Amino acid sequence: MSKKSINIITLGCSKNLVDSEHLLARFRANGFTLKFGDNEPADVVIINTCGFILDAKEESINTIFDFVNAKEQGLVEKLYVMGCLSERYAGELAKEIPEVDRFFGKFDLDAILHELNIEKQKTLPTERVLTTPSHYAYLKISEGCDRSCAFCAIPQFTGKHKSVPVDVLVEEATKLAGKGVKELLLISQELTYYGIDLYGERKLPELINRLSEIEGIEWIRLHYAYPAGFPMDLLAVIRDNPKVCKYLDIPLQHISSRVLKNMRRNIDEGQTRELVNKIRKEIPGIALRTTMLVGYPGETEEDFNKLVDFIREAKFDRLGVFPYSHEEGTWGYKKFRDAIPQKQKQERADYLMEVQQLISEELTAQKVGRTLKVLIDRVEGDYYIGRTEFDSPEVDGEVLIEKKVPLEIGKFYNVKIIGSDVFDLYGSMEHAPL
Repeated sequence: MSKKSINIITLGCSKNLVDSEHLLARFRANGFTLKFGDNEPADVVIINTCGFILDAKEESINTIFDFVNAKEQGLVEKLYVMGCLSERYAGELAKEIPEVDRFFGKFDLDAILHELNIEKQKTLPTERVLTTPSHYAYLKISEGCDRSCAFCAIPQFTGKHKSVPVDVLVEEATKLAGKGVKELLLISQELTYYGIDLYGERKLPELINRLSEIEGIEWIRLHYAYPAGFPMDLLAVIRDNPKVCKYLDIPLQHISSRVLKNMRRNIDEGQTRELVNKIRKEIPGIALRTTMLVGYPGETEEDFNKLVDFIREAKFDRLGVFPYSHEEGTWGYKKFRDAIPQKQKQERADYLMEVQQLISEELTAQKVGRTLKVLIDRVEGDYYIGRTEFDSPEVDGEVLIEKKVPLEIGKFYNVKIIGSDVFDLYGSMEHAPL
């Protein structure tokens, strides 16, 4: 095949995004013209799918059919599908959507290259084409998961936990810093297991310290730390390393001991409360993001009310809420009947978010009057849009600064917080860049 234009449509989580960026680097190195955009036709289109929960699967299927239509109109020559949905349902998808030229699994990157007559290049394992703004990047430190949560299908198609070696990650991060990346967002299915498979012990604190030595990196942010067996030595790194954001994404899923047991989370209510209190005691001012799962089989009104009370007491800085999705192949699917109506699940999720909105409004108001370090992400209308160390891109709040003084995207500034709303802050420039 002659070198043509290629577009990778990435759906789902940031881990998929990193896979796409690695593939794009190989395509660019082999002369392909890269196109970006969810609806951008190209000679070759690859859809990197998500297969985690029902909504994600539906989005992936709809996107595939959108590009099947584009192919039928002659706007796309070759259409390939990869990623989690393809890994999970490759046989069924191939029968149902024969218009797709080929389905690949989540880890079939070399097979995709071979399909497009590209030889595997051993010199490119740490090369990426960033699809995020150039000043921040996700760094996937491991793949897979050794946990056995009853509701989660991910281990079925990602396999066991597999860490990326420290030296490889340092090399990749150094290259990213050389391209202007200032913030690294560490991601994996389970951050705290990092290193066990390679080194026989957890190595996340050591990895963070190595990454913090890279010139140009100013922020390191941690996503997806499992609460059960949480490594307490990590807290000192977050507290004492000036480059580590005082921020932690730790999905708790519930507070009811009975529900947590049925979820196979290996932690109970008392241990959860103790962990949250310990983190806040060791790292004053830390921003905690968590997610909760409502409508899990057997969740009673009493369980749900206990969760609501916990959210009101804990006052998390950021909260995501998901209605339970009964995923085939999971332990929960085999063990329990999905008896709670979808409408009730959604009502519980909506109510919990209403509670969180009041908490978020209270917490953002407490920042008014402070001067915070802000990284400028983009310009939107009459505002520069930035973030503090307490907020991750895409999912958390932002700082809006009127365009009265020229600012540069990708730079840090001291910003005086002069106002707030439910989730966002409003800022005013005090002085020059940090």
